[in-house]
Amino acid sequence: MLARTWSATLIGIDAIRVGVEIDISGGLPGMVVVGLPDAAVQEARERVKAALRNSGFPFPMRKIVMNLTPADLRKEGPSFDLPMAVGILAASDQVAAVGLEELLFLGELSLDGSLRPVAGVLPIAAAAQSLGLRGLVVPADNAREAAVVPGLTVYGFKHLSEVADFLNHPTHYLPVQVDALEELAKTSSMLDLRDVKGQVQARRALEIAAAGGHNLIFSGPPGSGKTMLARRLPSILPPLQFEEALEVTQIHSVAGLLKDRGTLVNIRPFRSPHHSASGPSLVGGGSFPKPGEISLAHRGVLFLDELTEFKRDVLEFLRQPLEDGYVTITRTRQSVEFPAQFTLVASTNPCPCGYYGDPVQPCTCTPRHREQYWARLSGPLMDRIDLQVVVSRLKPEEITQTRPGEDSATVRDRVQQARAIAHQRFAQESGLQCNADMQSRHLKQWCALDDTCRSLIEGAVRKLGLSARATDRILKVARTIADLAAADLLETHHVAEAIQYRTIDRMQ
Repeated sequence: MLARTWSATLIGIDAIRVGVEIDISGGLPGMVVVGLPDAAVQEARERVKAALRNSGFPFPMRKIVMNLTPADLRKEGPSFDLPMAVGILAASDQVAAVGLEELLFLGELSLDGSLRPVAGVLPIAAAAQSLGLRGLVVPADNAREAAVVPGLTVYGFKHLSEVADFLNHPTHYLPVQVDALEELAKTSSMLDLRDVKGQVQARRALEIAAAGGHNLIFSGPPGSGKTMLARRLPSILPPLQFEEALEVTQIHSVAGLLKDRGTLVNIRPFRSPHHSASGPSLVGGGSFPKPGEISLAHRGVLFLDELTEFKRDVLEFLRQPLEDGYVTITRTRQSVEFPAQFTLVASTNPCPCGYYGDPVQPCTCTPRHREQYWARLSGPLMDRIDLQVVVSRLKPEEITQTRPGEDSATVRDRVQQARAIAHQRFAQESGLQCNADMQSRHLKQWCALDDTCRSLIEGAVRKLGLSARATDRILKVARTIADLAAADLLETHHVAEAIQYRTIDRMQ
């Protein structure tokens, strides 16, 4: 007796369909799983056997061979429990096999037959829809997550016996319905920029970063508001579009972070790893690669507080993703690519004691200590940070002021207007989301300089020792400043303002 069901496995955030073939034949009773299963898949034999028995189904006391195809693809995780159990039921004529190959099954089985949720359901649901399968059968806790994919019929069940009854009487069950656009439109409370007192230049830099997708670093003494400012960046970013939200949610689904987060990630991610984080935790890794912090921050913000406390070799992992917008993790058997288009925001003190340049608290560091402190940040990394802002101590009258600052909604409106101008400019260019994504060929077209602006740039390069990359990033920032002013051409004051955001001296 032979039966086949469909399941899937993940390579990065891409889903690969896996066939689960069940053959029940004569011979000594036993169950064998072939097709490069990992330990969790091998252990499924005992879970499936106990779940079938405890759900009231007789377990065939014959030789059972389970083949997971394609045979040269490594399979991992407990999500194959349900398709294995359904395959055994179909091969032993305990459920109807009609239409079985039009469905894809996912789910972990408890010993009593109840279904437990699994990670990575959303990208698998998207793959099932693109393959033209009729529907997806998943644990009830995963059903709303999978139902976000348009055009896919999703059924959610809590117990193996319900799945068996569904296969025998499919018309008795209704699919799970989710209005994805309604989920996306749900509002979530965020920190508001109105809470920030003073810091006019830092607020302006934050607005520019949001409008153009530029990387940003704040340097200033303790208590000046660096972290407070950074945590409010998501509140002025444009809302996620449906395609972006689906992409972000898929990454979080693969990472197993959706169990308590509903169906769609409807706000831009904000990730803030501790400075003790390792390189693999930032970029992703593992025997079966999983997304790291930079991928979890995709389409959002990666905030590195106390940047100079991170290990230098860990920070160097960021250089390639900041430039390319993705990270590639290579293992012996496979190479996995994770998206990583994020806005980097960092904060740091100006010196080890934190008070270099402060008008109130004297600095106790020697020039050598300050030099060693800033040497933890490499030149190539700092080149990739477009906006470098010194945040000063608040004045007494600023601390005690009661009038709130400009709120996030007002700033977000200006940011969206600037981004709309950029989107119109990029209409014929694929892959460009904001000004920070522009390449050198785009700068020649959209960041043309007159003689005065060119002279200003050349003077900055000579005086500040800027690299070609840093110069290009000044032009991108100037383009964003012009967009915020709704100006078609770059003017002298746009370029001058962009240059002033490159003033942090790494050798303080």
